[in-house]
This record gives sequence, C-alpha cells and structure tokens, in this order.
Amino acid sequence: MTDTPYVPPKVWQWNKENGGRFAAINRPIAGATHDKELPVGKHPFQLYSLATPNGVKATLMFEELLAAGHTGAEYDAWIINIGEGDQFSSGFVAINPNSKIPALLDRSGPEPIRVFESGAILMHLAEKFGAFLPTGGKARAECLSWLMWQMGSAPFIGGGFGHFYAYAPIKIEYAIDRYSMETKRLCSVLDQRLGEARYLAGDDYTIADMAAWPWFSALMGGGAYEDAYDFLALAEYTQIKRWCDEIGARPAAKRGRMVNRAQGKPESQLRERHDASDFELRTQDKLEPAGE
Repeated sequence: MTDTPYVPPKVWQWNKENGGRFAAINRPIAGATHDKELPVGKHPFQLYSLATPNGVKATLMFEELLAAGHTGAEYDAWIINIGEGDQFSSGFVAINPNSKIPALLDRSGPEPIRVFESGAILMHLAEKFGAFLPTGGKARAECLSWLMWQMGSAPFIGGGFGHFYAYAPIKIEYAIDRYSMETKRLCSVLDQRLGEARYLAGDDYTIADMAAWPWFSALMGGGAYEDAYDFLALAEYTQIKRWCDEIGARPAAKRGRMVNRAQGKPESQLRERHDASDFELRTQDKLEPAGE
C-alpha cells in the first residue's frame, strides 16, 4: 500500500491478483472457461440462478404467477454458484453470453427460447401470461419506466456502493462518498414516488415492484453490505419501509426469496426448487442430518 497518487497507465492491463473479494471470478473477457451442460428438469421453464437481488426477481415472479393461478408457470430452479464460477460453464454461457444470473430457458413452446437479464425475464413472463404488466396506455408506460429505472439503478447500489463500502480491499473515501450519495438519491426518488402511489406503477402491483423490491428490501432489512442501514440513515425512508413490508408479507414473495438461497438460516434456504412441495420438504433444515 502506498500514499503515492495513482496515475492510470497509457494502456490498462488486467491484474489477476488485484486482491479484491471477487478476483477469482472477475475477468475482462467473455466466454466459457469450462465445458459443462446445464441440468434440465420436467417443467416448462428452467431457471438457472442464485438468490441475489437480481435472482430473486425471477423466482418472485414465478411464485406470484403460480399463486395467481397460472399453472403453466411451473418451473425448475437450479442453483448457480457464482463464487465458484458456475456462470462460466459452456451450458450457462449458451443461455447468457454475459455470464450473469438469472438466466431462463423457456421450453413451453416448440422451440426453446433463452432469456437473460432479469428485466427481460420479468417482461417475457408477464407478456406470456398476461399478468403483472398493464396492457397499454399510461399504466403500461409508468410500469416500464419504473422497471427500467430499477435496471439502471442497480449497478450504482451493488457494483457501486456495495462494492466500495463492503467488498473493496481498501476503503476509498471518494468512491464511498460518490456511491453513498447516489444510493441515497435513488432511495429519495423511490420514497417520494411511494408517497404518491401504493406501488411503483400506481394502484396495482406489477413487475416494476418485483424488480425493485429485492434490492431495497435487502437494504431496508439491514442484511445488505454490513451496517449500510445505519450508515445510509435508511430509517428516514418511511414510504419505502411501508412498501417493503407490504410486499414482504405476500406468501409468494416469501417463497420467491427462499429459492436458490445458499446463505442465512437453513429454514430460509431452498437451494433448488422442482415442486411446490419443496418449500415444506426440501429446505436446508429438512435436509441436514439431525444434530448438525
């Protein structure tokens, strides 16, 4: 470590040993690192994911569709361990060239359709089942605007604030201040909107809420980025808390948050989901040997 100011070189070069928490899986090139086919279950939809905020968007949507009576939305959810580089397998890259979770294979039609990026998955499923997305006019425009707002906002919260505050090997005041300011600005935008309307798009719960809720509920619940709840003074955003609590009380949201989860209390982890009964029979506390 040195106090000498960093001067960028004329041409940047990749330093594999950068010391960061994710150094083992971050790289500046795309493509597969190893050959491995993805498993395929019996249901029309095959989801490959992990219960990060982006991953929860997809499982929340599936559980909400099933709760609403759309039986055709049955799905298999396979866990992708991004810490071990599962997202760089040849099978995963074939579905998502960007090697990010979640990735979806829609096998409900005559030809499999790949869908990647969490917002695209939400839109694909909403349009397929005619649910949680207004069909036209002002309501649809409002819903899609807030969906895209969330998609554009997440990198500032996760890769920006979360990275430099909680994960970076050194604390950089400028970076933490920059992304703390932006995260609080985004919270202010959301809080003001939710002071005007029950949900992001208005009176109805939509995919815009499903996209934003996993990110902001993690912040408001105090489980994200060490002590970020106190550091960012998030208690002041009372409308966000009201909205987070309301969605969090939905049974489908509780189930969606459990799927592909690999941390936390054993009873909160359903690492793979292949049937609705798995929530009762196959959570980690049910699978662990007695006494462990």
